Amino acid sequence: MYHKTKPYRIFTVFNYILMIAVSIMCVVPLIHVLAVSFSGKSAANANLVGLWPVDFTVDAYTKTVANENFTRSIWVTLQRTVLGTLFSMGVVILAAYALSKENARFRRRNMYIWLLVFTMLFSGGLVPMYILIQKLHLMNSLWVLILPGAVSVWNIILLLNFFRAVPKEMEEAAFIDGAGHFRTLFSVYLPVSMPAIATLSLFTIVGHWNSWFDGLLYMTDHRNYPLATFLQSVIVQQDFSKVTVRPEDLENISQRTVKAAQIFIGMAPILIVYPFLQRFFVKGIVLGAVKE
Repeated sequence: MYHKTKPYRIFTVFNYILMIAVSIMCVVPLIHVLAVSFSGKSAANANLVGLWPVDFTVDAYTKTVANENFTRSIWVTLQRTVLGTLFSMGVVILAAYALSKENARFRRRNMYIWLLVFTMLFSGGLVPMYILIQKLHLMNSLWVLILPGAVSVWNIILLLNFFRAVPKEMEEAAFIDGAGHFRTLFSVYLPVSMPAIATLSLFTIVGHWNSWFDGLLYMTDHRNYPLATFLQSVIVQQDFSKVTVRPEDLENISQRTVKAAQIFIGMAPILIVYPFLQRFFVKGIVLGAVKE
């Protein structure tokens, strides 16, 4: 009956007010950016746009989509996100399955776990990593955006704990029926671990989509920039020389509206994917974390 007490009701109301305030703080900037992207040049430059477009126009979107460098950066990011997520999740699933076994079945399990955890706490640093990438001839290639971050130790630990919660009787029944480790992994473990896999996949997708620093570091040719690096160059560095924005394209539209359109197009795929996977968040994360 504690939920009927006065302090509990006050706490609940406070939580609702706080969450509504936080939600408004998150949504209002997005609405403002969307309104700016659909506004006219004079209104955008004069900061007259609030939460609703002024002098509605879609010129910023047509110019953005027509920009060759922008569309190429989207294509690079799509390739990076799809291949990077598949490769990274494949590595994470195989590593987590092997490390979820008991010490009696995998004698050096603890040693491998400690080696992985060590890499979480200590790294070789930026300069050795850059030299390594150069020696491997990965500069300006798509794989330089995928391979260095393919092994996520944090994701391995989360999925490892999820696998350890799977009843051993299911695995033993599969072995009795003649299944090997791969068949057991794909027929027993993966179907019951979809919440964790969906959650980790979303984390990986968002990480690849938003990552900009590695593109700036390893791509010496700006035509190979992923989308986040392209937007960082245009919006933060104000460097239009690398993205070859034609001056005649900006005569009739504002740079603010172009930037707003590029920002919204860049985050639109994540906004579309997120609602389909967010329902896995609670079960996918809590089980992995609590078991640890």
